[in-house]
Amino acid sequence: MPDRKILILDRVQIQQKITRIAYQIWEDNLDEESIVLAGIADYGFILAERLKREIEQISGINVLLMKIEINKHVSSFQAKTDINVDECTGKVVVLVDDVLNSGRTLAYGLGVFLDIPLKKLRTAVLVNRSHRIFPLTPDFTGLELATVIKEHVDVLLDGNETEDAVYLR
Repeated sequence: MPDRKILILDRVQIQQKITRIAYQIWEDNLDEESIVLAGIADYGFILAERLKREIEQISGINVLLMKIEINKHVSSFQAKTDINVDECTGKVVVLVDDVLNSGRTLAYGLGVFLDIPLKKLRTAVLVNRSHRIFPLTPDFTGLELATVIKEHVDVLLDGNETEDAVYLR
């Protein structure tokens, strides 16, 4: 049986979702001068970069961008960031990823901030599949997608935004 791919979001629709999420983040942080967007590598970070652009354009909020690299293939928590996590102290942090499936990746991402006194921590995802094992619900979601466990969501985000797409296979 051939691998069947169904286009769920195209480039324009992805941009619309990013813009909507950016406005929601701004509305949640109207009184803030700055926030931190912590994107989980790889596509969560690309999404965070795009959200940063949108938020700064519509709101004037200064956005600090952080990349989180997580090793999900080991049984203990292992993550690294491209800036010192202490820079998030007392700030609003929005943890960003492309797809929320079981919640494991977001749970690991939250682990980065456990010892840091934050003002508040929110989560944003482009696609929420709602197959959570961990008790995590995104605060900001581009698309709620009802799927079966066997299906897979592929998010493709490239640097020049011409090949952006979300597929279900």
